[in-house]
Amino acid sequence: MRALARRPPQDTQGIDWLQGDALVGADVTRAARGCAVIEHAVNPPGYRDWAGQVLPMLRNTIAAAQDNGALVLLPGTVYNYGPEAFPLVAEDAPQRPLTRKGALRVRMEEELAAFAGRGGRVLIVRAGDFFGPQAGNNWFAQGLVKPGRAPAGIANPGRAGVGHQWAYLPDVAAAMVALLARRASLAPFARFHFGGYWDADGEGMARAIRQVAVRHGVRARIARFPWWLVRLMAPFHTMMRELLELRYLWREPLRLDNARLLATLGAEPCTPLLEAVEQTLIGQRCLPAPLDGATPASQKMC
Repeated sequence: MRALARRPPQDTQGIDWLQGDALVGADVTRAARGCAVIEHAVNPPGYRDWAGQVLPMLRNTIAAAQDNGALVLLPGTVYNYGPEAFPLVAEDAPQRPLTRKGALRVRMEEELAAFAGRGGRVLIVRAGDFFGPQAGNNWFAQGLVKPGRAPAGIANPGRAGVGHQWAYLPDVAAAMVALLARRASLAPFARFHFGGYWDADGEGMARAIRQVAVRHGVRARIARFPWWLVRLMAPFHTMMRELLELRYLWREPLRLDNARLLATLGAEPCTPLLEAVEQTLIGQRCLPAPLDGATPASQKMC
């Protein structure tokens, strides 16, 4: 397995890291040489300059895939969809997003569809809000809790009674691997929705964090996320502005229909929620790891 990064990590974890920039076509082509699958899992840092960077990076990936005859794997999001597609959304539902990032996501998928129309192969797996031990920018680690701090205060962005969808990254990765093993039988432009965890009342994830925290001797309380502060800072802070733009996803229920994934795989990788939350809190340094090392969560098929 090979990966490209501007600053490769010191701990390679068995991955062949190459230094380079996804905005530089030659770097992407070099990294993809000889690869059968290219996962396009790259976003501009800090939510900055999406309009100027997102499509050029994708076009470099498509060009590298064309050169190598590789399949492009895209981890998708729910940004593509507007409220008219809610509450239960299938893969082919109309994509009329409300946000700038959503519009860019639609354009990304359109360019991938065009690539598939030229003889390429594409696999898109859409999921809800990501969380996991090594996850970067996400609502779990930057909204509900804070990396490096005990979860004594849990800021829930949701509205009581409004469902929300979460996706544990190791489970999503396992589903992608299972789909890739069947790629010869998939359509050239294949799209799947990952079910993950459906928080039916919008409070379940916060309760799970509190329950795990209590197990570790941390007295945690659940509070409302300070949307008023985000609104106040939005005119002056890029990330706050982007977060405010996505607030509609916390005010209305959006659930991805994973029937197609279940029909293809027979079941979905599914780590028990409390185990997934514990591993995420340990990985985000919110809780100490056991002295003998963190015990991996027990993944199963659901």
